[in-house]
Amino acid sequence: MNYQKLFLSLLMSATILCAMTRLGLTVVAQNQAQEKTDKKSSAATNKASEKSSRGRDPFKKYQPVIKPSKAAASKLEPPSIQERIERYRAQKVAAANAHVAAPKPTTALLLNEVQVTGIFRTPRGWSAMVEASALTPKLSYVVYPGENFFDGQLVAIEESRLIFRRDIVWSDGRREKSVEVKPLRSPGLIETMSAAKTSPTEALTTEVAKPTPEKQ
Repeated sequence: MNYQKLFLSLLMSATILCAMTRLGLTVVAQNQAQEKTDKKSSAATNKASEKSSRGRDPFKKYQPVIKPSKAAASKLEPPSIQERIERYRAQKVAAANAHVAAPKPTTALLLNEVQVTGIFRTPRGWSAMVEASALTPKLSYVVYPGENFFDGQLVAIEESRLIFRRDIVWSDGRREKSVEVKPLRSPGLIETMSAAKTSPTEALTTEVAKPTPEKQ
């Protein structure tokens, strides 16, 4: 009988010891997990504070960075005609050295530097004659849809106008595209007079003198 009581007491002691050991292990695991969480949060906080204070004085009041507005940006002006011509000549030499097709002279012209002087229908489709008003003397070029200019591209040719896509570059790096239409230039006074001329004088008939009868 005493052995049974002793066995029961030992069993109860072992059970209580196991429970206490398990509880202690659980508490230790929770403490370790809490320490890891605290370390991560403190590291993140330190990193954020270092990042926030890296570009500014920590003793100075924080001021948010104000991004430049679109209104503050200005449109970039194109280079002068001489600079564009020199650039075109350099591109032409580079193309000749590389044995590839050279760019057309229209790539050095701005859209506001050309006038539409004629529109024609060809086997290739519509074509147009444009005059470079920025050059001295003025030169004319035949262009087709897809021709590139310094600040745009010829998109389409219609019976009485040309449709261009203009590229606008801003100082903040933005690029905008707009549609520009150039009508066919109306003929001037000299062109009208030339078209109204009649056939040349060489085609005029001359009178022939008839012989008069002799008096008796």
